[in-house]
Amino acid sequence: MEHRQLGRTGLRVSRMGLGTLTWGRDTGEPEAAGLLKTFWEAGGTLVDTADVYADGGAEHLLGRLLRDLVPRRDIVVATKAGSVPDPERRFDTSRRHLLGALDASLERLGTDYVDLWQVHAFDPYTPMDETLQALDSAIASGRARYAGVSNFSGWQLAKAATWQLAGAGGGAGAAGGRTRLASTQMEYSLLQRGVEREVLPAALDLGVGLLPSSPLGRGVLTGKYRDATPAGSRLASEHLAPFVAPYLDEEASRVVDAVTTAADGLAVTPLEVSLAWVRDRPGVAAPLVGARNAEQLSAALSVEGLTLPDEICQALDDVSAPVHRYPDQDWSTL
Repeated sequence: MEHRQLGRTGLRVSRMGLGTLTWGRDTGEPEAAGLLKTFWEAGGTLVDTADVYADGGAEHLLGRLLRDLVPRRDIVVATKAGSVPDPERRFDTSRRHLLGALDASLERLGTDYVDLWQVHAFDPYTPMDETLQALDSAIASGRARYAGVSNFSGWQLAKAATWQLAGAGGGAGAAGGRTRLASTQMEYSLLQRGVEREVLPAALDLGVGLLPSSPLGRGVLTGKYRDATPAGSRLASEHLAPFVAPYLDEEASRVVDAVTTAADGLAVTPLEVSLAWVRDRPGVAAPLVGARNAEQLSAALSVEGLTLPDEICQALDDVSAPVHRYPDQDWSTL
């Protein structure tokens, strides 16, 4: 598998990442072991998790597999902190919470450091400079090698990345030094192109790599829901069906039809077309694939040899194009 730089840093990651959202809940240890072993043998390095996935179960499971199955040094471990099980406050990115959450993640993962530590979402109740100071502390202590954010809007990402760059002259860990943001993790697919409005332009300008989550439109872009709901699928799951449902409308159906047509013409699968499209978008470092079994992962890994022709990319761009007007496009003629 080819590798790419993560943003404007020296960290190289496989150009496809393995997501662990279902680990410890819908995906048990035997299945997770098969996924990680297959991914590693294909040259994959980036494995993404979070402290809230399965209430910490995903990190526990990944930690066991890093101890017993694949060498820790071969895996770029990325985790997230900041989500809390509090209906009154969904996110807590205070220094107290974040640094405590990092210690807990390290214990569950059975490692002294994570390669990429990410703020899971923006917290309006915590000053951003406090949140970013927690990232700097983690880097300076060696408990994290690189830092990123997740689910930040365009202005939030631009503010955070610029703040870090403004104080990075002394280097992370130096007096007053701040660490450059390496990445931002956002949902991005042919069915969700909202990041192109402000997040992606900000990331490109500031040298922040994009890690697309749900690159297959929460599974809808594979075409498996065109005629029915397969048994064992996310849509058939009581707790995951609401996650898929927003992408089953008429507009999404048109995009899925176009993807299927392109796949037929190229003699590949809709999964391969959809994944290749997002993988090769400007600014993308590595889409994160949340395969639930080895068969799904093998299908995703098969995209490595596929590059979509320009005319196919343009046709998919056209059919899935979001409406961006004022002030994102040239509005001088309005």
